[in-house]
Amino acid sequence: MLELRNVHKRFGGLHAVNDVSFKVATGSIKAVIGPNGAGKTTLFNLIAGNLPVSAGTIVFAGKAIQGKKTCQIARLGMARTFQNIKLFHGMTALECVMVGRHTRSRSGFFGGMLSLPYTWREERAIRDRSMALLEMLGIADLADAEATSLAFGQQRAVEMARALALEPKLLLLDEPAAGLNIYETSEVARLICAIRDMGITVLLVEHDMSLVMDISDEIVVLSFGSKLAEDTPANIQKNEAVIKIYLGEDETA
Repeated sequence: MLELRNVHKRFGGLHAVNDVSFKVATGSIKAVIGPNGAGKTTLFNLIAGNLPVSAGTIVFAGKAIQGKKTCQIARLGMARTFQNIKLFHGMTALECVMVGRHTRSRSGFFGGMLSLPYTWREERAIRDRSMALLEMLGIADLADAEATSLAFGQQRAVEMARALALEPKLLLLDEPAAGLNIYETSEVARLICAIRDMGITVLLVEHDMSLVMDISDEIVVLSFGSKLAEDTPANIQKNEAVIKIYLGEDETA
């Protein structure tokens, strides 16, 4: 579904992502982990087109996407959430999710302006699908509430529903459990597995190691912008280099 080949990102003299390569298998859950400043979110921004790559190739669903605009990448079937929640002010939760279906809409400006019958049919279909996603995430009763006034965990759910509204092939989740309590985190884990079971490939960045180890098929570890390891959760937990960057070196040894 996704392949990174020798991807680099430089900010002046800073090498934020350094020669990173890995693949994400279709229908899998893959996690990217690493200490703060390892380059995880920068890597996500490169994949989603929010930042241009300095060198290297990113292939999504068989097409090279480096250099493409975020909207073009979204139309190919890639959706994402953000580390810092980004919802639309002044919109209800339902309206925020409906916006996520813009790539599936066919009615143009003039069709909407003239209020043609097919535009109303499409509007109803978009509303129904968006409500179904809110129900799936357990927040249908908040559909008419202003999205930015909701509790933090509820805003996370709205953002995820908006991403799913695109009907993505690949879903990028940037720290989906950040700021959530234990119960909410377990619900996020259940939801991510349900999304995978729907046939959607998932790539996530996450600091909650229990979540990562429980749901991931494979894990990529970054350190100072470079790939340190790539393996199954069981093997990553036993990798001495990974343990060292998380726990530090035992100076008494």
